[in-house]
Amino acid sequence: MLSNHLQNGIETAKLVWSRLPNAEEGEHEDIGLLQRSDGSSNVESLDYEVIENYAYWEEQAQRGKLYVGKYVVVKWFFALLIGIDFRLYAPIRATLHLTQGVAPVVKALVLKVCSFKVQGSTLGEKPAIYPDPCRKTSEGLVYGSLGISRGTGLAAVFINLSVENFAGWKFALTFSIIQKSYVAGFIVYVLINLGLVFSSVYIITHFAPAAAGSGIPEIKGYLNGVDSHGILLFRTLIGKIFGSIGSVGGGLALGKEGPLVHTGACIASLLGQGGTTKYHLSSRWLQVFKSDRDRRDLVTCGCAAGVAAAFRAPVGGVLFALEEVTSWWRSQLMWRVFFTSAVVAVVVRSAMGWCKNGNCGHFGSGGFIIWDISDGQEDYSFEELLPMAVIGVIGGLLGALFNQLTRYISYWRRNHLHKKGNRVKIIEACLVSLITSFISFGLPLLRKCSPCPDTGPDSGIECPRPPGMYGNYVNFYCSKDKEYNDLATIFFNTQDDAIRNLFSAKTIHEYSAQSLLTFLVMFYSLAVVTFGTAVPAGQFVPGIMIGSTYGRLVGMFVVNFYKKLSIEEGTYALLGAASFLGGSMRMTVSLCVIMVEITNNLKLLPLIMLVLLISKAVGDAFNEGLYEEQAQLRGIPLLESRPKYQMRKMTAKEACGQRVVSFPRVVKVADVVSILQSNKHNGFPVIDHTRNGETLVIGLMLRSHMLVLLQSKVDFQHSPLPCDPRTGSRPIRHTPSEFVKPVSSKGLTLDDIHLSPDDLEMYIDLAPFLNPSPYIVPEDMSLTKVYNLFRQLGLRHIFVVPRPSRVIGLITRKDLLIEDNEESATMELQSTSVRSL
Repeated sequence: MLSNHLQNGIETAKLVWSRLPNAEEGEHEDIGLLQRSDGSSNVESLDYEVIENYAYWEEQAQRGKLYVGKYVVVKWFFALLIGIDFRLYAPIRATLHLTQGVAPVVKALVLKVCSFKVQGSTLGEKPAIYPDPCRKTSEGLVYGSLGISRGTGLAAVFINLSVENFAGWKFALTFSIIQKSYVAGFIVYVLINLGLVFSSVYIITHFAPAAAGSGIPEIKGYLNGVDSHGILLFRTLIGKIFGSIGSVGGGLALGKEGPLVHTGACIASLLGQGGTTKYHLSSRWLQVFKSDRDRRDLVTCGCAAGVAAAFRAPVGGVLFALEEVTSWWRSQLMWRVFFTSAVVAVVVRSAMGWCKNGNCGHFGSGGFIIWDISDGQEDYSFEELLPMAVIGVIGGLLGALFNQLTRYISYWRRNHLHKKGNRVKIIEACLVSLITSFISFGLPLLRKCSPCPDTGPDSGIECPRPPGMYGNYVNFYCSKDKEYNDLATIFFNTQDDAIRNLFSAKTIHEYSAQSLLTFLVMFYSLAVVTFGTAVPAGQFVPGIMIGSTYGRLVGMFVVNFYKKLSIEEGTYALLGAASFLGGSMRMTVSLCVIMVEITNNLKLLPLIMLVLLISKAVGDAFNEGLYEEQAQLRGIPLLESRPKYQMRKMTAKEACGQRVVSFPRVVKVADVVSILQSNKHNGFPVIDHTRNGETLVIGLMLRSHMLVLLQSKVDFQHSPLPCDPRTGSRPIRHTPSEFVKPVSSKGLTLDDIHLSPDDLEMYIDLAPFLNPSPYIVPEDMSLTKVYNLFRQLGLRHIFVVPRPSRVIGLITRKDLLIEDNEESATMELQSTSVRSL
């Protein structure tokens, strides 16, 4: 009976995965490379600029007074959904019994939602994959975006529950076996880790290659204005969730916190577009998120929710989004991001309370990261500042070395090893798993056990503890009952619990310097080698592991040197963790707040600030931060906050391309096809001529918009003469949302469009669809000013023109001050005087 249910579950999973939309198969194995083998770019700039063409103004004119209110309400509602969906009931959906119980409810919801239009299908049109979208609920794949809203939120709770339970089962089974035979226990331990890692790398290599790595460099590039194909797709989200469970549960030297940021961004993007790329709701309520500008705000909320969920640090999540991933910020976005993080904090607290009642299996004091050291060191003396500063220097040096080593290894891996195919990627990850299992199980066997400390019954210290149980003093391969293995306490344990042990207070002399140094060297090496394998991988928790180890080493030296009972080794472990993250990731404010939130000790805030400032300064002297290095390696053209120094001596004319490809206002369809085939440009100036024959640049036409016009064919005309849309002789047949490219996909290409010979002889008037007011700079403007303008406004194109011959007027600050006129209910300029020259 059980085998039949298992077989049916496997077949159902295969069926569900096979029915994921094929339109999302835009990922490529070398997802990080800037250029694919065919020469086409794997990244594309986003259009954050509002294109104020005739279609835009016509849509604006149709909007009533309530539109602005609805627009704001919908944005806040989706911020709430991102926070709730991110953590609420994934563990509930993880059980088959409850999934069967909610099937009738989901079916009823599907029937309600079927009043919406679904892309490629209405109630009268049935897509090829789903013969009837309103009657397929019982097959386990809810049609369209309902499957997104019901099945992809709540990922973080599901990941944490799965990882903790897999680890608990693994250690409990291994410990029960090693009571009889350590060899058999070792074999079981290795096989479990190998199976979990294999499942992770198989999912990534065969189904979701864009889910490899942490995803933070790609999301940072997206919010900087660069869209890497495949990073925000539904397939990537599923691969990220289950891949993280396998890689972290398999004991690799990586974490799940970085992938949770990517997961949050995927959830936000999918909610904004109402579903997957191919199947999604087309409700008018979702039209506000069609533009890249509004989608960027949602993705920012998702990133903050990911950090808030991973570390239970809502304020840290907001600051992480502000400091690390976003390039463009405003006060309204701050409010929504803060609201999303606050919702996440409430939901996480509710989930933790539910799990404390024993409803989550092995999910206990581990789980969601929080290492409470509020009972640690109360105060510090002036002479302790010197060893704390040394910790900052060590963190900067080791962090910079980590960035450089991972860059070299990732470059070699990407350009030599991974080019040999998916089989090599799977073998590599499995070999890393075997090495990690050998080290984590074998090294504690070589370490002599230590006697348990003499503690009273009120100390709260239990010694020894069996492996796999939360706490210090793990009994592993010890001949006596009252002994523990200090190396097994941090090696033969989950990373979260190992960090909790290193941060623990009132445990002086628990670890020997030899054990900590051994663990530091081996885990540092494993983290360097593991980073870059074809599995979801975060570096937050491994960085904390590395830093807390050498921090505890320094703390042991300080305790022995100063002979003060008030000094806690766990405090120095915390400072070491902060220093390594600062030296590697180069974050300051957000990381400082995150460390305070996860340790629940505000007294250490000045010390954390000190080590972060020192480690960042030391690391900056050698190389850039981890995410910037990986973005460069993956070919993501990030525009940093400051332009390069040599740009001050360059002008806009020197930087721009000399060959400009343009369209006339009324262009022949055959000429459009020819130009698009011979050029890979994404923007084309549109030229018109005045009555005197002078050339006039009337705007900018995007390649994606031109492809939409070619596919629809409704704007083709026989006459080569222009038409005036303002006269109403020819209505606009398109809305701005029709020109938006689906997120993280290649979108429409010229190969998807089929034109007859008669179509090629037709003409298109581009005036109603172009951007009539693109940003323009004079040719002799310094490249530094152009850089700042480009980055701060989130532009995709800037026209470089000769020095203008005359000035129509000047606009000052007072000309931009607007006040309401209550009588006419219109907006008037406070000063409309413009000085004519």
